[in-house]
Amino acid sequence: MSRRGALLFAAMCVIWGIPYLLIKVAVDDMSPSVLVLGRTAMATLLLMPIALARKELRPLLPYWLPLVAFAAIEIAIPWVLLGAAETEISSSLTALLIATVPLVATVIALTTGNRERPGSQTLLGIGLGMVGVAAIVGVNVEGASVVPIVQVFLVAVCYAVGPAILQRWLSHLPALGVITASLALTAVAYVPIAAFSLPSETPSGTAIAAVIALAVVCTALAFLLFFALIAEIGPVRATVITYVNPAVAAVLGVVILDEHFTVAMGIGFALVLAGSVLATRTRAAPKASRRPVLEPAP
Repeated sequence: MSRRGALLFAAMCVIWGIPYLLIKVAVDDMSPSVLVLGRTAMATLLLMPIALARKELRPLLPYWLPLVAFAAIEIAIPWVLLGAAETEISSSLTALLIATVPLVATVIALTTGNRERPGSQTLLGIGLGMVGVAAIVGVNVEGASVVPIVQVFLVAVCYAVGPAILQRWLSHLPALGVITASLALTAVAYVPIAAFSLPSETPSGTAIAAVIALAVVCTALAFLLFFALIAEIGPVRATVITYVNPAVAAVLGVVILDEHFTVAMGIGFALVLAGSVLATRTRAAPKASRRPVLEPAP
């Protein structure tokens, strides 16, 4: 890996590791829907001029239906669910549970379009992942209801399905255009939703700063850097950041928010990662490509 590739990789590991912390800070003062609206609207304003200058929006018009589906599954639904979940559970726990995305994607592939019989390594990986999830959740919900846990797992399902929609119907389209249009569609959709949950008082400066950081750094800048990373090291190697982001998020939650981190969480996370590697390594490798394969942006 080149020095530029290493710097981009390190940057993405951190940039997509901090959203969980920022979401936790923001939802203390505003509703999840207001947070999603603020984040997507600001990110759209930043990315739209670039997408227009590159003429990456016009090719999307004939594919508006899968684009709407992608925007809903990859951004609109999971981002509001993340905010709702983090009103009750820690950012560290949320991030560690999101690490199950590769496992969820494997299960979906095995139970839908992929009719091949799963190998022993795949089954072992799924089993290890399930044990890891049980270890993470079992003693770390801290009195929270089951609802936020279910919300996070729904996010994992969305993040597993979204790239499949992209790969099947949108992969030949300009990547930045797809993301910009998806953010814009989400922002428009959340205007009437957020109008019913506006905060009664002006949010704190910390919460506002968190939203701005989410929009500018973790969304607009993050996607530009991610596409640069893809071009530098290829899509397969770039997906490794998925395994690093939750660890970064957990560390930040403990250090900055003084969140509780247990041995069970650490063991569970290690089992989830090991299970993800085993469950995905035996699946057919895709043809070499430099096309961006979008990873979940929390």
